[in-house]
Amino acid sequence: MEPNPALGVTIFVLGGLAGAIFYLPFKKVKGWAWESFWMIYAIVGLIVVPWVLALATSPNVIEVLRQSPGSTLAYCCACGAMWGVGGLTWGLMIRYLGVGLGLAIGCGLCSAAGTLIPPVIKGNLASLVDTNAAQTALVGVIVSLVGIVLVGLAGMSKENELPEAEKKKAVAEYNFKKGLIIAVFSGLMSSAMSFGLQGGSKIEELAQTIEPMTSATWKGMPVLVVVLLGGFVINFLYCLYLNMTNKTLGDYAREGTPLIGNLFFAGLAGAIWCSQFICFKTGEPAMGRTAYIGWAVLMASAILFSTLLGILLGEWRGTSARTRTRLAGGLILLIASAVIAGYSGYLKAA
Repeated sequence: MEPNPALGVTIFVLGGLAGAIFYLPFKKVKGWAWESFWMIYAIVGLIVVPWVLALATSPNVIEVLRQSPGSTLAYCCACGAMWGVGGLTWGLMIRYLGVGLGLAIGCGLCSAAGTLIPPVIKGNLASLVDTNAAQTALVGVIVSLVGIVLVGLAGMSKENELPEAEKKKAVAEYNFKKGLIIAVFSGLMSSAMSFGLQGGSKIEELAQTIEPMTSATWKGMPVLVVVLLGGFVINFLYCLYLNMTNKTLGDYAREGTPLIGNLFFAGLAGAIWCSQFICFKTGEPAMGRTAYIGWAVLMASAILFSTLLGILLGEWRGTSARTRTRLAGGLILLIASAVIAGYSGYLKAA
């Protein structure tokens, strides 16, 4: 597949949009406990959607997984499980910080760790600086991180400026300190998704070797199903534990609740969530050797769109000009980081 950086960055940005809005359908779920709608989200987003897509786009997926090295499968699955632990706290992060600030901090940490650590794990640290294209891509990552810091600083200013009642008009359970602790843990653990998705190169090689071969665009789908399986196990077991502990197993058939609607909206949230990583794996081939910047672009886009969504939801209403300036500066830098990422791909192609 010929590199097409503009296409790759566009796909990553669309993935970021999906990551920013996936939580919205949950607001339509009525009468269910958190663990009940999260269970449906996990089944649809971590099992149904990735497997349906893999079977539709990767005709050799079963044989590829059968012939893949056990160590690679275990590594990818373990990374997915680590993400699963972080993902369970993602909802709590949004619960205490709101969509805009919560995703900015969580995705920021996830971006930094998920972009810079995989090349180190692969022993390919030199790839970050060995060409003009790689150096430009690294600059884009740094600009992205600075933008994330500015958004975080805006959140800290908001914490100091607004009275408790005002903050909770937009975020009912707003708690900056508790939310920050959860965001740090969740962001770092969730970055393992990047390790897993970028650690399945041997699986991708088999996908393009075993007949009938999978195309370069979709070669990452067998990797995706393995990583998400690890995440599903953690989410499923925890939600089942809460269902039993809180006696909420009856939610799935409870009279007086919109059963079909709840199943639809919880499943829709899972499908939208999964879309961001589908975009990540299908955008990588278009980036060539600078594919590693995809994670930074994905996370920066998620932060950009989630912050804009937070503004629309009134999460920044009543803040000072200084806070809004920091927020605007962070958003501008996040947009700039995506432009720089695209330019790095252009340099590589040139």
